[in-house]
Amino acid sequence: MANNNFMREAIELSRNNIREGKGGPFAAVVVKDGKVIARGTNLVTSTNDPTAHAEVVAIREACRVLGTFQLGGCELYTSCEPCPMCLGAIYWARPDKVYFANTHTDAAHIGFDDMFIYEEIALPIKGRKIPMVQMLREEALSAFWEWQKLQDKIHY
Repeated sequence: MANNNFMREAIELSRNNIREGKGGPFAAVVVKDGKVIARGTNLVTSTNDPTAHAEVVAIREACRVLGTFQLGGCELYTSCEPCPMCLGAIYWARPDKVYFANTHTDAAHIGFDDMFIYEEIALPIKGRKIPMVQMLREEALSAFWEWQKLQDKIHY
C-alpha cells in the first residue's frame, strides 16, 4: 500500500541532489517491510556515469543490502516516472510495485526528454540513429550453448 512519506522522502532527496550539485532532480527509495533499505539520487554528472540514474543507483544499493539480484517483496518510490533504461532495470530487479510522482512529460518540459529512446527501440536495427552492426554471431553463440548445457546455473 502506497505511503506518502516514502514518496516525500524521494522528492526531498531529489531537491537535495540539486542543491548539492550531484546531478539532476531525480531520486528514489526502495522499501521492504515498511522500511527504507536503499536510497538513490541521479549521479550522472558528478560521477560521469550515464547509467547513474536514481532508480538504478537505488536498485544497486538495495540488492547489495539484501544480498540478492531481485527485489521481490520491495517497493520502489521514485520522484519521476522511470526512463526506458530505468524501466528495464526495474523489470530485471522485479520489485512488487513502483510508485512515481512526476511524469515523463513533466521531465521533458524541463529538458529531460527520453521520447527519442522509445522511438529508437521501436525502429528496426538498420533504421536507428546509432549504427548497430552484427558480427561474429556464430562464435558468440558458443557461449549461449555452453550456458544452456550448464546444470547448476542460477536462473534469473
